Amino acid sequence: MVGVEQVSRDEVVAFLEGQPGTPEDLEALSGGSWSSAWAYRAGGEELVVRFGPQVSWYEADRAAMAFAGPDLPVPEVREVGTTPSGRAYAISVRHHGRFLEDTPVEQAGAVAPALTRLLVALYRVPAGPDTPVVWHQAGAPAGNWREFLLDGLVDDPGKLVRGWSAALAADPGLAALSAAVSGRVRALAEACPERRDLVHGDLLHGNVLVSPDARRVEAVLSWKCSVRGDFLFDAAWCSFWAPFHPGIAAADPLSALLRAPGVRAEPGALRDAAARHHCYELHIGFTHLGWNVWTRNQAALAATARRLAEVLERGPLALPGD
Repeated sequence: MVGVEQVSRDEVVAFLEGQPGTPEDLEALSGGSWSSAWAYRAGGEELVVRFGPQVSWYEADRAAMAFAGPDLPVPEVREVGTTPSGRAYAISVRHHGRFLEDTPVEQAGAVAPALTRLLVALYRVPAGPDTPVVWHQAGAPAGNWREFLLDGLVDDPGKLVRGWSAALAADPGLAALSAAVSGRVRALAEACPERRDLVHGDLLHGNVLVSPDARRVEAVLSWKCSVRGDFLFDAAWCSFWAPFHPGIAAADPLSALLRAPGVRAEPGALRDAAARHHCYELHIGFTHLGWNVWTRNQAALAATARRLAEVLERGPLALPGD
């Protein structure tokens, strides 16, 4: 498996000895695919230190503080830098909660409005006319939203996740599926408007914390995948992965987002909504075929392929605005 390079407790202790305050209650945290994260107390505060491969990822988190609001809580990043051994690190204020995707079905009714408020808060973050699609340094530049979508279909040797296309081509089933999906994404991309909504790009997978009663979003983490594009992308992220997370499936955030008064009031916000949403679901599934090949996770690859085939066969959902 490709993933985070774990940092030992002794290494963390040695690093924190050079930070202000006396670190106490050091605790390893779970959830990140790329960062080794540790919680601790210092100077009367609860903090988190993360170690990973690229400073730019943590700089994106620091820049995302500008988006913070009551329904979009972004942890305060106190410091970003590089350790003497060459690891990137970030120190942030700790937020508590349970991962969004771990919400049980019994709490779907509670988490649904909180998740809707989060999606609407992302949608409402203003953008200037010249706001780029990739607004931070952690991602590869894209000329426009459609270019960003189509770039995701290409196995670029310059990208971090690369070398997956040969494995897909070597498997007859995956080759046929990936060809059909990429063809449909290219066709549907014409319906995708050049919006510049704030898209988080990875709302599940340990990146959103919710309160124990599931009624509040407590933190939105890890902004390295964030872009400026179509707000329906984050909704498609939730709906594509929903079968893997019963609580999210029962909450049905897509339907609630489409009913949100602010969204419905914007002329054109839901034009071609079904085609756009379908394009993004397929894009998400396709890119995760490559991700699972690259991480050598055969079980996840098979599960993603099954879900992607279902979405491809199902076609666009019946959504308002068309």
